[in-house]
Amino acid sequence: MSRTIRIFDTTLRDGEQCPGASMNREEKLRVAEQLARLKVDVIEAGFPAASADDFSGVQQIAKQVRGPIIAGLARAIPRDIEQAGEAVAPAERGRIHTFIATSPIHMAHKLKMEPRQVLEAAVAAVKLARNLSDDVEFSAEDAVRSDLDFLCQITEAVIAAGAGTVNIPDTVGYAIPAEFGELIGQLMNRVPNIDQTIISVHCHNDLGLAVANSLAAVEAGAGQVECTVNGIGERAGNASLEEVVMALSVRRDLLGASCNVDTSEITRASRLLSSVTGMVVQPNKAIVGANAFAHESGIHQDGLLKHKATYEIMTPESVGLSEHALVLGKHSGRHAFGAKLKDLGYRLEDDELNLAFARFKKLADQKKEVLDEDLDAIVSDQIHRIPEAYKLLQLNASSGTESQPTATVTLSINTVEKSATAEGEGPVDAAYRAIAAITGTQSRLAAYIVQAISGGTDAQGSVTVKVEDGGRIFTGQGADPDIVLASARAYVNALNKVVYWQFHRARMAGP
Repeated sequence: MSRTIRIFDTTLRDGEQCPGASMNREEKLRVAEQLARLKVDVIEAGFPAASADDFSGVQQIAKQVRGPIIAGLARAIPRDIEQAGEAVAPAERGRIHTFIATSPIHMAHKLKMEPRQVLEAAVAAVKLARNLSDDVEFSAEDAVRSDLDFLCQITEAVIAAGAGTVNIPDTVGYAIPAEFGELIGQLMNRVPNIDQTIISVHCHNDLGLAVANSLAAVEAGAGQVECTVNGIGERAGNASLEEVVMALSVRRDLLGASCNVDTSEITRASRLLSSVTGMVVQPNKAIVGANAFAHESGIHQDGLLKHKATYEIMTPESVGLSEHALVLGKHSGRHAFGAKLKDLGYRLEDDELNLAFARFKKLADQKKEVLDEDLDAIVSDQIHRIPEAYKLLQLNASSGTESQPTATVTLSINTVEKSATAEGEGPVDAAYRAIAAITGTQSRLAAYIVQAISGGTDAQGSVTVKVEDGGRIFTGQGADPDIVLASARAYVNALNKVVYWQFHRARMAGP
């Protein structure tokens, strides 16, 4: 019989720990709402004790997102556990996820604790968490490099203390599939009360084996897989949610397991996360990469035209990609535009649709055909914005082989118009210098990334920038056929996030 595997999404916790992937509360809420549409079983919303902002972010998700279990991470110390319990308390279903390291190297060098002390701390943590929540998960950090006898001992003890889920992480991505499957099998056979809990796995991708290890664990009896959208996370990332889920779907016959995820929401989740974090998915990424369903070889194309199953083991529609031949251009109306956005998985309110349609019509006057990728850029550039302290009103830039690049920019700053002219190494640099002069920002430009969204000389350009301010990284996006204008929009978008963060930090600090 087929088992149902729980999908535990940690995009908002472990995924956000990926350098440059931090999100503000509003962005985390958008991602959480999409994860609920995706129908993951558990959303690990954050680490409440890490900061006041993380606490309020987890609490906001717990209050507003319905469907999945909402989990908060906590070290095996009372303060962390109490804060996690308070943060997830408003949830329809809340979970406290507590952890402590169990490997000799971690116990000796990081914790400076003896195994007996670690065992006692783990049991005490689970008991405290169990008093605050009916749903408690325990993780043995660096389980793969732990002594097997000790791992069995601590697993048995935390189950007896009330852990409904026990996670066996490959924290440093060290395991090989056969080895990891054997480890899970040993636990399933040696821990006497293992039937009273669900064994979970949380695999990192340092050797590129996170998904393979997760599936090996499922074959050995694991009932929950912890993963992230697009595989983001610490270092080389985590097991990729879309790869795990589609492997369970496509190879259900072999694995004898499936999950409850709505796979048609996968592409939308991937694109939303890329837009929010500015982390671009590589074209050859499985399931959600731009080339995942692309076929260039003549042999492949011929076979595909005769029968799609010749070269596709899953359909584009199964992961939320549309194959409609609805072509949009300058003569297209609002109804067709709205229908196309629905096909792409976007659900906009009327005012948002009106703004997006205005951007589309302007773009359609510049291009013969507006592609799906263009629409993704339009919507992402618009709906992921926060309240704008700065608005870009006008930009004029000039450069040439015999002239110094110059840009004149006009911004609206809380309804007051201000302009500046600056020179630079190029028109983008000049525009950024002008914007910095108007805003007086002390932020540092940490990254500047340009992508052509579609082919041709009239291609729309997508720009992602990362600015550093106060030790935090803020991501901004902008899109336009004019790359200088797209760059300016991205920079202003990032600076608006800086202002928004500074305002909330000051408000949390109080008088």
